[in-house]
Amino acid sequence: MPRSWIISKRALDVVIAVVALAGTSPVLVVSMIAIVLSSPGSPFFAQERVGIYGRRFTILKLRTMRPNAHESLDALRGASEVSGPVFKMKRDPRVFFVGRLLRKLSIDEIPNLVSVLMGHMSIVGPRPPLPSEVEGYDEYAFRRLRVKPGITCIWQISGRSAIDFDEWMRLDHEYLDNWSPLYDLKIILATLPAVLFGRGAY
Repeated sequence: MPRSWIISKRALDVVIAVVALAGTSPVLVVSMIAIVLSSPGSPFFAQERVGIYGRRFTILKLRTMRPNAHESLDALRGASEVSGPVFKMKRDPRVFFVGRLLRKLSIDEIPNLVSVLMGHMSIVGPRPPLPSEVEGYDEYAFRRLRVKPGITCIWQISGRSAIDFDEWMRLDHEYLDNWSPLYDLKIILATLPAVLFGRGAY
């Protein structure tokens, strides 16, 4: 791909991340207060994810689950509502009320913008998987790790958690095969109504 495309993608990432962080800072502060008042513990949640070429990094999100929620994950795995190595549950009992609202509007993802500024993520790209999910990848799924993970992608605007794992992988490969700066812009513009209407978010 042309080097100018790579440079323009990074430039777009930085500009959008700075503007978005500045513009959403009041929402972020209110959300943090709501989390602290609703559930004991830090308003933030740090988690290890897998990035480009399998490199691991720490992602930051607003906390939407009760403290120590990971301890009850094994007991809930049988209730997962999607196929493949990922866990998705529409009415996950670990998510508290305020957290459910934050997920519905994708407000919990705002701190991801810090990872964009640090260069671990891009605005557009396949969502960063957990190390445990990557352990269940086949060669086809591994291909999605050849680009930086992103905050939004085709999966994000096509139904999100309502899409099964195989379709999710197909959409990520569609992005890999058709990527261009213009394609990123189209996905970014399509993300806005998808977030506002909360399609497939839980």
